Amino acid sequence: MAKDAPPRWDRRMQQRLARGEAAALGELYDRFAALVHSQAHRMLDDEDAADQVTREVFGHIWENPGAYDPKHGSMRSWVARLTHRRSVQRLRGTQDEDDGPDADARAQELEHRVLKATAAARADYIVASMPASLRAALELAYVQRRDYRQAAADLGVTGDEARRRLRLGLQLLSTANTRPSADSAPPGYGPTP
Repeated sequence: MAKDAPPRWDRRMQQRLARGEAAALGELYDRFAALVHSQAHRMLDDEDAADQVTREVFGHIWENPGAYDPKHGSMRSWVARLTHRRSVQRLRGTQDEDDGPDADARAQELEHRVLKATAAARADYIVASMPASLRAALELAYVQRRDYRQAAADLGVTGDEARRRLRLGLQLLSTANTRPSADSAPPGYGPTP
């Protein structure tokens, strides 16, 4: 398999969606709905709006199955980019409706929320893109609250290797809060044309 080739599941899912298989959309929904909803909720801070964005993202996927381009990353990252864009559109739409005496303060708050959500989306992208060994180490340490010795035992590696994986994973994640240049941004996170 070529280095830039999408995973087999992504290619099969793209083909099934293009054929109009409703079961494929259901499988995609089962796999990514939690990601879409949590990302939208984190950006919008509104449960109903996050539900709406989730419906809109999967509706877009169903209506535009050929929009996914495997050359630009995994299906997971594509779905996350769709969610990010739709959430930003919704945030900007609510800002346009709120003209008034506090419009500047609301615009600054919106910009802050968008930047914060963009950093979170970059973190999601980084985690999804990192090797499974680093992702597993981070999950054990920060989700399951294991120390590096316990993580090493669970992973079947030495303590030094577990620390190395954690350190590298954290170094990668630390870049999520920096504003990327257009050259270094993951596909879909740069300026829109």
